[in-house]
Amino acid sequence: MADTVVYRASKIITMDPTLPEATHVAVRDGLVLAVGDADCATPWGDFRRDDRYRDTVLMPGFVEGHAHMMTGAMWAYTYAGHQDRIDPDGRKWEGLTDIAGVMAGLKRALASLPADKPLIAWGFDPIFLPTERLNRRHLDEVSTDRPVVIMHSNFHLMTVNSAALAVAGYDRNTNAVGVARFDDGEPNGELQEMAAMFPLMRRLGVDFRALARAESAMRGFANSAMRVGVTTSTDLLNELPEEDIAKLVAVTARDDFQLRIVPALNGMTQAPEDVARRVAELRKRSTDKLRLGIVKLMADGSIQGYTGRLKWPGYILGHPNGIWNTPPDRLKEQIVCLHREGVQMHIHVNGDEASEAALDAIEEAQARHPRFDHRHTLQHCQMADDSQFRRMAALGLCANLFANHIWYFGDQHYERTMGPNRAMRLDACGSALRHDVPLAIHSDSPVTPMGPLHVAWCAVNRLTPSGRVLGEDQKISVKAALHAITLGAAFTLKLDREIGSIETGKKADFAVLEKDPLTVPAVELKDVPVLGTVVGGHHFPI
Repeated sequence: MADTVVYRASKIITMDPTLPEATHVAVRDGLVLAVGDADCATPWGDFRRDDRYRDTVLMPGFVEGHAHMMTGAMWAYTYAGHQDRIDPDGRKWEGLTDIAGVMAGLKRALASLPADKPLIAWGFDPIFLPTERLNRRHLDEVSTDRPVVIMHSNFHLMTVNSAALAVAGYDRNTNAVGVARFDDGEPNGELQEMAAMFPLMRRLGVDFRALARAESAMRGFANSAMRVGVTTSTDLLNELPEEDIAKLVAVTARDDFQLRIVPALNGMTQAPEDVARRVAELRKRSTDKLRLGIVKLMADGSIQGYTGRLKWPGYILGHPNGIWNTPPDRLKEQIVCLHREGVQMHIHVNGDEASEAALDAIEEAQARHPRFDHRHTLQHCQMADDSQFRRMAALGLCANLFANHIWYFGDQHYERTMGPNRAMRLDACGSALRHDVPLAIHSDSPVTPMGPLHVAWCAVNRLTPSGRVLGEDQKISVKAALHAITLGAAFTLKLDREIGSIETGKKADFAVLEKDPLTVPAVELKDVPVLGTVVGGHHFPI
């Protein structure tokens, strides 16, 4: 007979409405056998007791519904972000809060590089340095003879020096969308969205997603997740070549790998019919800790990068409207075909115009090919208003809102992008729940740090660094926020039958917490310490 272990905790928050709280959970074969009191496993025969969690709170393992596996690999490059960050090994990297600090950090990094290597940095965002936008002239002070490339924190823009522009062949005669310019017509070094960035990245061999293909990066990703209580995470844009799948299958199968991964196939670079065929093949390759079969589409860009697509009246400081990564007609073609073929889609929409384009496409897809329980999910969906949430509910859509934006970019959206009125509905979790739209919330790591309790704190308190509350009526309860980072996110991935709550038959995946998130003051939710995770009955203490 398989070994049965009964774990005792000071409290178990199950997320199961039939038994919301317990003190003991029985685990057998990596699954939850029973939940309840000290005798919960008695009907199942012999068992042994394990009190290692007696002074902790157990929750279902957190589910990160929008992250990227390159989280574990970005630290191979220079960090140049505004906020302090913690790497997968627990090391703190200080934020660079002005242009002088950014330049000094880049010069230090350059001095440690071999002479033939370009300098690649990431995490930067010019919206935090409003007096002067970083441009190629600044970066020419770092180096004039080799490329300097700084990827913005949103991964939709980069700023490069003159040497890098020359590598890409960009000059005043270049006719390409996304190559920003000085007033005199010369490229200023800012490249916006993939069409403008890719030629340079290809020539320099910069492939951020490819970084995640190494086992060390996969383990860095899993380690980052474990440190914040995540036991299942998406990798929400992946080309998924055969050699990568083989490696993912092998690495995730090991008992010491502490994360379930759900990669999303890039659905934008091939004909949708070919994407659908590839998805059918991928589904057959799924394993216990690797789930394949969802697709990622991308409509617009980044609001703080001014490449998100906003409805009238657009950006408040006069910036032109953003860039379509996939124009609406093409987006509709993709969505209608993939919906017809039974493929679940996760669709990047930041601005409200992009949300409208996706809603129009899904409405047509449903009219042509009605489907129940498709669970297509609008990702980020930061500016959606009540009328759009009503349409989501009617169309059977889920929403995975980027609640971390309230803290990391809320003041900037209030003051510099969408303005006060629309910022009050930023990541409108309250509206989503009022309209019965299945809700998840996320970090989009490495855009912002992975940390579900911080994301939940944002949705509950809606505070910005300046102390603003962005939309009192959009606050949600702590209980609702915890649901959004467990069962809510699992639902958007069609995994709620297996994960997201602690109940009989589900995976024995737990987040181990030092305090009870339901009883600490709501403003302290983000500070609840995570002590480790349990994945399929395997223990991973920090």
